[in-house]
Amino acid sequence: MKQFSIEPMLGSEGWEIAGYNIAFTNSAAWMALTTVLLAVFVWGGMKGQLVPGRWQMMVESFTSFIDDMLEVNIGKAGRKYVPYVFSLFMFILFGNLLGLLPLGVLGIHPFTFTSHFTITGVLAIISFSIVLIVGFWKHGFHFFSLFVPSGTPLPMIPIIFPIELISFLVRPFSLALRLFVAMMAGHVLLKVLSSFVIDGINAGAGFGLLVGAPSFILMIGISALEILVAGIQAYVFALLTSLYINDAENLH
Repeated sequence: MKQFSIEPMLGSEGWEIAGYNIAFTNSAAWMALTTVLLAVFVWGGMKGQLVPGRWQMMVESFTSFIDDMLEVNIGKAGRKYVPYVFSLFMFILFGNLLGLLPLGVLGIHPFTFTSHFTITGVLAIISFSIVLIVGFWKHGFHFFSLFVPSGTPLPMIPIIFPIELISFLVRPFSLALRLFVAMMAGHVLLKVLSSFVIDGINAGAGFGLLVGAPSFILMIGISALEILVAGIQAYVFALLTSLYINDAENLH
């Protein structure tokens, strides 16, 4: 499980502030790298050419994809959330894909920060905070009507309201947990299969063919599946965020 351990890159001494250690870690390094790559990716697509090149077309395609998703789920009011949801989607997507790069052959060990609940939890809390701010800013205390579905009989309100409220409060937890579990499980599976390959080869030609070869073939398939999961999980996180914002905007 060493691949999931967070370690300070410049040491942990002298990084104490108010009793908290703020040492620069491998997780922070890969998040910073993801941010830089995302900024370069977007900057390269902002040329505004009348006939867009491949890079500009790629950026515009992602932006249009997020814009269409928000318009379908929220309506015209969803357009103002495009910068946030686009950044969220691309940050998670880049982070997921960077963690799958086979850089170990170069002595560089990629760190998938989305496989840590602390990271996915902060992203979920940011999205949930936007929902609360928008909901109370736009509707005031009428926002609480979200927890009482239209047409609910009066005697059922004391039962329905706490159920809907608890379901609403669990949203950031489930949002963060889904991404965290999906990414961590895939990496653990690849780690287990790689150990089968190495142990099979070390045990001799017989075990190498019997255990190592099938495990290696399975690793290739799982790696391809992980690339698909990386995209799907980024999309699901962005989609659910847009659905939650829709509740705040339209009180459905």
